Amino acid sequence: MTGEPGAGERPSGTDQNATQAGQDIPPIQRRFERVLASSRLLILLPVVMLLLIAAGTFVYGAVIFFASITGYISDPARVGGKLSHFLIVEDLFLVGVTLMISAFGFYGLFVVRGERHESQYWLPKWLQMRDLEDLKARVVSMLILVAAMTFVDVVVEFHGGPNVFYLGLGVALVIGALTAFLRFGRQSHAQPAASGAPSAPPPSAPAASADPARPQPPGGGSP
Repeated sequence: MTGEPGAGERPSGTDQNATQAGQDIPPIQRRFERVLASSRLLILLPVVMLLLIAAGTFVYGAVIFFASITGYISDPARVGGKLSHFLIVEDLFLVGVTLMISAFGFYGLFVVRGERHESQYWLPKWLQMRDLEDLKARVVSMLILVAAMTFVDVVVEFHGGPNVFYLGLGVALVIGALTAFLRFGRQSHAQPAASGAPSAPPPSAPAASADPARPQPPGGGSP
């Protein structure tokens, strides 16, 4: 007859050590750690502000778009020289998306608990961020796109002179540096994690059979 589960079991050494370590923490330290853990909710303030700024950017871009469309309808001859308005609108929308990605990253990293990372159904998979490296990668990627669009906007309105060449050279250097950061920064972050993983032990050689009934090879047994 079996008894109740765990009735005669004694806690293992690991559980005893964890329980003893938890009991050794002073009450004032526990309260401070609880307050410190709750302080992460302060990140909600920049999250809300980033979302509001992103919304304002979208509204501002929409206002420019509709104002440009109204002017083009009344004077179609202006379309050829005002294509930069559409690039400005797209640039504003990209900036708004970058702000939203930052807000999602802050919320996912500071507010959402680790055990809920697999159930972030409210975000697409490419926006689920596990650490600050993921957040930096997504924000830097958007910054590269914004820098490229800004340079295209300047080129459309270009009227001659060497200034656009120097601007393009500067933008190219910035984009190259950000691209190198994305490529080598992620690799350097992944290498320590890979080196810290325990390596699998080499397969051991099969032990010799100790069965006395098994025949010994010629010359290997006793006479």
